[in-house]
Amino acid sequence: MLTDRQKSVLDFIQAEQREKGITPSTREIQNHFGFASQTSVMQYITTLERKGFLNRHARKARSLITPVQKVRIADVPIYGQIPAGMATLTEQTVLGHVSLDAKSANASKNRRMFALQVRGDSMIGGHILDGDIVILEDRKEVRNGDIVAALIDGETTLKRYIVERGRPYLKSENPEYPNLHPAHELEVQGVMVSLVRRQNNQLARRG
Repeated sequence: MLTDRQKSVLDFIQAEQREKGITPSTREIQNHFGFASQTSVMQYITTLERKGFLNRHARKARSLITPVQKVRIADVPIYGQIPAGMATLTEQTVLGHVSLDAKSANASKNRRMFALQVRGDSMIGGHILDGDIVILEDRKEVRNGDIVAALIDGETTLKRYIVERGRPYLKSENPEYPNLHPAHELEVQGVMVSLVRRQNNQLARRG
């Protein structure tokens, strides 16, 4: 997970490497973004390195190496909230975006991704908590046991997709909530591939 400014710094480093063939110096990064000191630059570099977007080689000048060919940043829109509880009607509202390394987020290269903020605790047995952001692929193909965003009889929810005796239903991961069996309609809207959780005022990703 990258903040907007972290992504801007990474984009600048990658652009300089592509155009000039070398990594920009910390002074060049500082001047480009107007940072007060090179300490701020080093904080961004350290964070990008810790998150796996940069590699550094000690004792070498201009030693930053960005895995340009390996990292594919995806800006994923967050479409409102989805209940992990009883199904309910929701409106699709864009709350913002999250930027992720699509490969480590388990996303397919040619599929659109979107995100939903979880409300409720019916999926705590699947390690999905109230306030988490789930990353989903926009696809209808689903395997037995996948966690999905689904439309069931006109209402939306986040549950585990189960097929028994040829009939699909949505399984809760909390014994306090019932499983949901469709009376008329069950349509998968997206399949979960990753999860983002806010911890200590930072966003941590779970694959």
